Amino acid sequence: MRTIGLLGGMSWESSALYYRLLNEGVRERLGGLHSARCVLLSVDFAGVEALQAAGDWDAAGELLAADAAAVQAAGADLVLLCTNTMHRVAPALEAVLDVPLLHIADVTAAAVTAAGVTRVGLLGTAFTMEQPFLRDRLAAGGLDVVVPGPADRAEVHRVVYQELCRGVVNPASRARFVEVVGRLVEDGATGVVLGCTEIELLLRPEDVDVPVFATTALHVQAALAAALD
Repeated sequence: MRTIGLLGGMSWESSALYYRLLNEGVRERLGGLHSARCVLLSVDFAGVEALQAAGDWDAAGELLAADAAAVQAAGADLVLLCTNTMHRVAPALEAVLDVPLLHIADVTAAAVTAAGVTRVGLLGTAFTMEQPFLRDRLAAGGLDVVVPGPADRAEVHRVVYQELCRGVVNPASRARFVEVVGRLVEDGATGVVLGCTEIELLLRPEDVDVPVFATTALHVQAALAAALD
């Protein structure tokens, strides 16, 4: 079993989901008392969020690159950056790593394409929905990506930072997200990418009438394949 490196804490709510899914996946594949061989470095999200808000992506990249190098030094054979938004600085991490950084957009695009979906709605933080780093990577994988309108983007972003990152799962917010997905479907989306790891804590596949592509779960599945196959 290869060692999976997790760079998390952004937020720790979703990193806990990564850890649980990894261990459940290993148990399902290997049985018995098997669990994932992994190393986890969990950052203080407050500092990262301040850099996001200031638009200082260079400093954020330097910070996470140093942490990624520490994860590698701890024995990781591959690294997962446990957040969609901070893939904005993935090149900075790749520059210091000698082991693969498993990019969340690549594994997501592959899964969406395999499902026969070509036009997807993208939900995430405002950074993820409005900046090109994830959208362009998904598009390079053959997908046509649509994002919510301005008011919906603002509401999705608010729920992520003010509720989900703080461990609050609000049924009223789930209902609003279902409405947002409905508008994306009206815009031609035939599937929806949950491009924020925390959104998987709120929106469930059974809540909407189109396929849901949960990036955390897909990221974990790809990591397990790399570590075990």
